[in-house]
Amino acid sequence: MNFITFNPLIYSAFMGMVLAQVAKVVLILVMERRLAMDRLTETGGMPSSHSAAVAALATACGIEYGVQSPYFALAIVFGSIVIYDATGVRRAAGRHAEILNSLITEMSHLFEEGDKPKALKTLLGHTYPQVLMGTLLGVIVGFFCMGKIKLGLP
Repeated sequence: MNFITFNPLIYSAFMGMVLAQVAKVVLILVMERRLAMDRLTETGGMPSSHSAAVAALATACGIEYGVQSPYFALAIVFGSIVIYDATGVRRAAGRHAEILNSLITEMSHLFEEGDKPKALKTLLGHTYPQVLMGTLLGVIVGFFCMGKIKLGLP
């Protein structure tokens, strides 16, 4: 685990992802008054941990190497692909899963007992607000992890 603690870029991305996943649990606890610890390991939801991770990495790269560096360019390009995938392909897959689940429910009378397929996971992708909040969280985490934001603690 030392490679993570000695590499501020990896640390930034990891912290962005972890904080976003924890934020999902906290938001559900506050909004729905239930503890949903399973959200720590699931995809989808507010905020996007994928967006937080890639935004934290890109921010850290920009701070460490400059925004004209090839490292920052790589982080931005691959981060954009990850975010596009989260709002496009994975979100569409979640919508398809919802439709298939409703079809299975409507046609359940055609299945023999015990042969009914399991429901497909529907919370796969992200909405634009979820990605925006994840990205903002990631940028803040990137600045914090690179020492550009201090909490004022001794």
